[in-house]
Amino acid sequence: MKVNLSAVLALLHQGSFGTLTTHSTQLPGYPFGSLAPYALDEAHRPLFLISGLAEHTRNLQADARSSLLVAESGSKNVLAGSRLTLLGDAAPCEPEEALVERYLRYHPEGRRYLDLGDFRFYRLSPRRARFVAGFGEMGWIEEADWQAVSTLPLADEKALHHELGALLPAGTRLLGLDAYGIDLERNSERERLGFSSMPTSIQQLESSARRVLAAL
Repeated sequence: MKVNLSAVLALLHQGSFGTLTTHSTQLPGYPFGSLAPYALDEAHRPLFLISGLAEHTRNLQADARSSLLVAESGSKNVLAGSRLTLLGDAAPCEPEEALVERYLRYHPEGRRYLDLGDFRFYRLSPRRARFVAGFGEMGWIEEADWQAVSTLPLADEKALHHELGALLPAGTRLLGLDAYGIDLERNSERERLGFSSMPTSIQQLESSARRVLAAL
């Protein structure tokens, strides 16, 4: 199956957390799974804010190789829903201010974790991914495919967020934008609204975003 990258990215953007699996240092050779909130950076790579005391952090300090499992929510039959296992290397990073702001839009509670001083950011750089769209629909995504996805520079995303956020109706919050769509929180629920076609410029992206938001 040839994987539709837009569908993969939509699933990643729909989620707010996943199962982060690391290599156990307490029982070498065994996988260790943890629930982990995440947000995506400008290149659609998962960004985590995790404590130095957490078991998965200690595991990552010993071995960066890890995976993130994200599954479609709301499906009565979990095996019929979409899911993604993203394999890569999760390493500490020092994100620029605009990326920290973006993360905190998705996870406002992270601000108090940052104030504690023990939490720091880790970024998962994809090496390969397995996407299952449903029964009999599955395929691999290679590192080169991931590196070829369209990106939106953080400075442009920040400016568009500031400008377009004022257009939203009450009870709706704009979380972020990217080259493929918009992430919203409406009535305390996460929503992903994709663009009908791929914008080829910032101006086109803004026009696409305005059309999507006008339809809310």
